[in-house]
Amino acid sequence: MDITNETQVTGFIFSGLTNNDSLILFLFILFLPLYIMTITANVGLLTIVQVTSSLQNPMYFFLSYLSLVDVFYSSSVIPKMLVDLISKKKAISFVGCAFQFFVYCLLVASESLLFSIMSYDRYVAVCHPLHYMTLMTKKKCRCLVSVVLSIGFIQSSVQTGCTFTLQFCGSNLINHFYCDVFPVLKLSCSDNSTCGLITFCIVCILGIGPLMVILPSYLLIIFSVSQIKSSSGKSKAFSTCSSHLMCVFIFYGSTLYTYLRSHSTIRSHSTIFTVQDKVASVFYTAVTPILNPLIYSLRNQDVKHTVITLVQKQLKKHRWCSTST
Repeated sequence: MDITNETQVTGFIFSGLTNNDSLILFLFILFLPLYIMTITANVGLLTIVQVTSSLQNPMYFFLSYLSLVDVFYSSSVIPKMLVDLISKKKAISFVGCAFQFFVYCLLVASESLLFSIMSYDRYVAVCHPLHYMTLMTKKKCRCLVSVVLSIGFIQSSVQTGCTFTLQFCGSNLINHFYCDVFPVLKLSCSDNSTCGLITFCIVCILGIGPLMVILPSYLLIIFSVSQIKSSSGKSKAFSTCSSHLMCVFIFYGSTLYTYLRSHSTIRSHSTIFTVQDKVASVFYTAVTPILNPLIYSLRNQDVKHTVITLVQKQLKKHRWCSTST
């Protein structure tokens, strides 16, 4: 698309995940099953929590919302990326880019805040088990989720409004595989310093802020677990904590690396997103949504027991139907 300096851009072109044609088929074969597994695992977990009475507690309430966020979060980026991998022209309309941007910002903020709420929930469960159900009531859990979604909606509206009211009258090539804030801001031909500063502040608040809840919570959990006399119980608790922290560090590490680094170069004329930046983006857009149900849930004995029970019931039902026919 040839856009002159006097013409407002009506659409964008993605540079894509890679420029190496020999990698395209490999990446498509890699990410298509990964996306299918992400949707299956998260929808499956969401369904199991909803239909199983023994899983109706605050931890699984938050897990079900995390799964719901992950379904839409990955779907806001990955399907378009897969289509673009096998397309000659990786195009998106101006409105389509703004919509993808809005949904993505809403969900990534919600995911970040949910991690902090879940760490607080685990802290209360481990360190104050006798008061757990009185502190984490259904009403409080619903309010916390409502606050998370409200904050996500507000910050996403602010970022989207700020970014897409700028003038885009030069190049329309987004050096990325989806509409992310700094690659889009880089294309603006008007002053983008205010939007860049707003985005930087939002990243710090929603990125570093939750970590100030997560890290102390898990430190207190680890300290409490270290007091357990049973070696098996201590080992199980440490294993669970380390798994959760691994998922948290993958998400926050890759996110903060990308956005804080990108902000430092927003005013330069160099390319913002390098191959390393795109790889980091893949971690928090494609890898984290599949890790969450695996690490937070399928390693949980209650969930595994529920899954095994459901599978056994279906097998018995299938055998009974086969026998009766």
